[in-house]
Amino acid sequence: MSFIIAEAEDVVANPLDLVEQIVIANEWPFDRQTEDEMAVEITGKFCDFRLWFAWRPETAALHLSCALDMKVPAGRRANIYPLLAQLNERLWLGHFDLWTEESVPLFRHTLLVRGGPLTPEHVEEVVDIAVSECERAYPAFQFVIWGGKTADEAITAAMFETVGEA
Repeated sequence: MSFIIAEAEDVVANPLDLVEQIVIANEWPFDRQTEDEMAVEITGKFCDFRLWFAWRPETAALHLSCALDMKVPAGRRANIYPLLAQLNERLWLGHFDLWTEESVPLFRHTLLVRGGPLTPEHVEEVVDIAVSECERAYPAFQFVIWGGKTADEAITAAMFETVGEA
């Protein structure tokens, strides 16, 4: 996935200012709820993804959550946890989680930015990773939630790696 990277004029004290420049350049709908929080919506292949950025200056950490547009019914939650574990085994960065309050699966990652400025490329990479991993995992979540499959069956059906070209 390729995004438009905004040209940053100066190093920004609050990385969400940089994120906001990139979001505006890409014409993504967003809401900057506070100085330290922002919600963004990105259209994906299977669904819309709701990204939430939070800046914590005391730890110099920028958190990103990418929520999938689906809910896990209470009766299927126990089946989701093994899937989360298997998905997380395949990740280098971030992790999948279940936001229990809303019963929504999401991808989460935090960037520590102490010691250097956050660049547009950092933001582009973390958003790309979050959206790509959510796109890859979406069918597996659907197989478990609505197809009644086990985590093993869902992973086998949805997470195969293609090799070569047709």
